Amino acid sequence: MKTWKDNFDESKKRYINWWNQKGMIISMWEHLEKEGAPYEQIATPAKAKDMHQFWFDPQWRAQNLHHQLSKSSFKADILPVANTHLGPGSLSAVLGAELDGGEDTIWIKHCDDLGDEIIFDENNKWWKLHLDLLKACRKNADGRYLVGCPDLIEGLDTLAGLKGPEAILMDMMMRPEVVEEQLQKVNDIYFKVFDRIYDIINVDGEMAFCYFSIWGPGKVSKLQSDISIMFSEEDFRRFAQPYLREQCQKIDYTLYHLDGVDAIRHLDAILEIKELNAIQWTPGVGEPQGGDPRWYDLYNKILDNGKSIMANWVTLDELEPLLDNVGTDGLHINIDFKSEKDIDTAMKIAQKYGW
Repeated sequence: MKTWKDNFDESKKRYINWWNQKGMIISMWEHLEKEGAPYEQIATPAKAKDMHQFWFDPQWRAQNLHHQLSKSSFKADILPVANTHLGPGSLSAVLGAELDGGEDTIWIKHCDDLGDEIIFDENNKWWKLHLDLLKACRKNADGRYLVGCPDLIEGLDTLAGLKGPEAILMDMMMRPEVVEEQLQKVNDIYFKVFDRIYDIINVDGEMAFCYFSIWGPGKVSKLQSDISIMFSEEDFRRFAQPYLREQCQKIDYTLYHLDGVDAIRHLDAILEIKELNAIQWTPGVGEPQGGDPRWYDLYNKILDNGKSIMANWVTLDELEPLLDNVGTDGLHINIDFKSEKDIDTAMKIAQKYGW
């Protein structure tokens, strides 16, 4: 596949090494505009009429992504990926929740009257939107870039998207066996949905995942349990760990999104999932971000337990100290680049460490 990223083969090798706790990746989440002419002259779509068209018109959105990617920088290990996300947790919408497009993201609206049965309806309008958007993007891509898997999310976070977090937390206390049955049903449906998406977006078996922009030579997914900051380590091992483990066993390359300082108490349980490849750290609002020295010990613990690391929102001045204190093997660094000059600076630093 000849993409708009001229060093894609090099970045693929670095990704394969990173998944196996070797080497490092220098990248960013999303894209910035490249210097000079676009890769191709792609027509600019008319301005979206409203937020509904901006998010939920598959043809308009596919053309807009096509145009944006035609002028995006793919220097370093930045991936050529169309971001097709339909909100964080769009599997909830496939199962009966609603989506509402805002200025910066898509919000999930849970259903107050949803019963205990978890149903995958092929005629669900949001499932049809997933398919239409992915197919439109794949047609436009035509080998120039990859089409990313939307941020489906799974497990308790999906149930919270369906019923609301308060209802799920109450069920965990009052009806734990029902929650376990629902979690297994969500997992079963997740694999059906994921495999259908994979069949559309994979290129020779390779695929990319939108959230945090990751690639692998097989099936790839980001996993999470953000609601876990609201319950104990014991409950995590009962209601989250088994279903996460099943995903890691059935998907080739998995990255766990560890979100917030209150989630650190679950790290040991996450590290117990031997099939998990990597952990992404999000400190949370009001905390120093991924390159801060405060997190060096956290990163070293994860690496010492055989998992790779993704550090996000690292600044250029934090890059060298991070590499000096954490090393280079198994480190994926997403930097908050503002220009291609910033990317060049980061590459020069990384090259001193064998990147």
